[in-house]
Amino acid sequence: MAFDGFTPDAFAFYRDLEVHNERAWWLEHKSRYDEFVRAPFEALAEELEPVASAVKIYRPYRDVRFSHDKTPYKTRQGMFAQRAPGIGWFLNLDAEGVSIGGGFFGDASFTRAYRAAVEAVGPGTELEGIVADLTAAGYELGGEQLKTAPRGTDPEHPRIALLRYKWMTARRQLSETDALGPELLDALFDTVDELQPLVGWAARHIAPKR
Repeated sequence: MAFDGFTPDAFAFYRDLEVHNERAWWLEHKSRYDEFVRAPFEALAEELEPVASAVKIYRPYRDVRFSHDKTPYKTRQGMFAQRAPGIGWFLNLDAEGVSIGGGFFGDASFTRAYRAAVEAVGPGTELEGIVADLTAAGYELGGEQLKTAPRGTDPEHPRIALLRYKWMTARRQLSETDALGPELLDALFDTVDELQPLVGWAARHIAPKR
């Protein structure tokens, strides 16, 4: 199945869901989700298979067991094209548009491996250059980070800004207008190419070793 792009109906679905986030409404309108959101995501996943070891489309249901917010459905749809565990590219669609990017995330052991790589001169300075290039190209850095230096880390370390991160992503946002139609596929593969340095760095230096 070829990816023909998203239509305005996908974004309209999430605008409505933000107002009517309850089971009765979802059941009545699930056919809209299946046609305008799920089906294009499945087609997009097929397009990404050649560059990824696995492609995951996230479930639309929220885990509310430990949350004060009991609304049952996510107000965005996401997917992750994995190069290595916790490392790869993503696309998220919500009422406002589409976010595309890549990077890495994981548990505490993943964070330790990341910080060890950043502290080392070679990979650390390489990542500095990658991040500088991506921000200059208009990508927004994201990821959980500490407000102060990690425990046991010199607060004067020359790469302290990077060391505060637990995991890192780089993304760019497309408006609904820019995300319509099959041209989105070109934008996504441009992003895959542009983020290869970040994803490749993570795969070399912090991916779990088998």
